[in-house]
Amino acid sequence: MQTLIDIGIILMAYLFGSIPFGLLIVKLTTGKDIRDIESGRTGGTNAMRAAGFWAGFITAMLDILKGAVSVWVAQAISPGDHWVHVIAPIAAILGHNHSIFLPERDENGKIIRLRGGAGGAPSVGGALGLWPPSFLIILPLGMLAFFTLGIASVTTMAVALFAIVIFAIRAWQGLMPWFYVLYGVAAEILLVWALRPNLKKLFSGQERIVKYSLYGWILARREAAKEDEAGR
Repeated sequence: MQTLIDIGIILMAYLFGSIPFGLLIVKLTTGKDIRDIESGRTGGTNAMRAAGFWAGFITAMLDILKGAVSVWVAQAISPGDHWVHVIAPIAAILGHNHSIFLPERDENGKIIRLRGGAGGAPSVGGALGLWPPSFLIILPLGMLAFFTLGIASVTTMAVALFAIVIFAIRAWQGLMPWFYVLYGVAAEILLVWALRPNLKKLFSGQERIVKYSLYGWILARREAAKEDEAGR
């Protein structure tokens, strides 16, 4: 019976993760389809590109709740089954990245893939659910990475890496089970898989750099210096 309950929790987490908050918010505020904008993903970064800061912020907060709520529900329903506490947020990330509500079909009507986001926000949420103070560490580190490097995809992959390090330290101190570290590892794998196109751009030097970042500022200064030199 407990096994069926745990399976139900995981399925619920996947369905909750599948809710495309970014698509809904952008559609309601601008009438646009976020899937037709820039990366086509439904996460906070693309929602910000499509509809501005607040649309992106609200999307990110709701996506964070996907991971956190999945853990809290699992803890409430199966308090003694710690494995489902870890698997539930992974299911939420999977739903976010491959939403059952966003199938993409070919010309014959056959589903070729399930669309969604990259998984950064629900990954932060899952860590928040497993150990709430992690949010106060991961969020500032993520912001530091974003406004220093200015690369959204690198920041997204970094949040799961931060979770791995934080949970490994706590597990080494005997403060949490070692298998909690597997949450960070699994989340990182899902993030890297979702960001394969961005990694190709990154390695080829074509990945978007946010201008409101240290690296973006440095690049802008270099370009200005080149233009100044060419104009002499």
